[in-house]
Amino acid sequence: MIENGWTESASAWIDVQGEDGDFGRRFVLDAPMMSRIRGRGFASALDVGCGEGRFCRMLAAEGIRTIGIDPTERLLCRAREKDPAGDYRDGRAERLEFADESFDLVVSYLTLVDIPDIHNALAEMVRVLKPGGTLLIANLNSFNTAGPPRGWMKDADGNPRFYIDNYLEERPEWYEWLGIRVRNWHRPLSLYMRILLGHGLQLRYFDEPAPYGGDPLKIERHRRVPHFLVMDWQKPAL
Repeated sequence: MIENGWTESASAWIDVQGEDGDFGRRFVLDAPMMSRIRGRGFASALDVGCGEGRFCRMLAAEGIRTIGIDPTERLLCRAREKDPAGDYRDGRAERLEFADESFDLVVSYLTLVDIPDIHNALAEMVRVLKPGGTLLIANLNSFNTAGPPRGWMKDADGNPRFYIDNYLEERPEWYEWLGIRVRNWHRPLSLYMRILLGHGLQLRYFDEPAPYGGDPLKIERHRRVPHFLVMDWQKPAL
């Protein structure tokens, strides 16, 4: 197994997330993600890469029976501490230990970028989804992940610019912030689309959400360069 930094970064990650989540979750993604869930009658959900369990708790608050899986033991321990009644299991997206057609809803909330074998991972998510069910994805925007190692830099006039290069090249990059150092994968959006369409899924919703609060500097940068995307895919009913 290739090291990805999550075991070493788990404690720092927990601190950064706190009770309300980081900037991206709290002020960009939570609202559009929950808008795709509320009122749609989901009874069972799988949160793939649940981390410290924050989104599982949000799903449970909506009355959805939720299982969270993650390969990082420290994050699972924190999830169980915060939610003793929850169901949190050690597991990897590439090898889901569930029967076919087990869930109404499968969620990948900022986890696709952590997964080396994206083909098998998405195939597994589709496999465990019931016909008519939803695969709900929040991911780092491919325009953003094509930036490192340069990313935000000052141009010749001293103005901040975001530099993108090698967009079509699938590759891992290491990211470091606030004591966290993890490896994420850049992939062009077309790769994700080809895989999901290849499994016969139907795209029901797509957005590159803008922030709705928080630090003005972060808001400005998120509006200049799309940081995230949200996709809602439906598995055809039988």
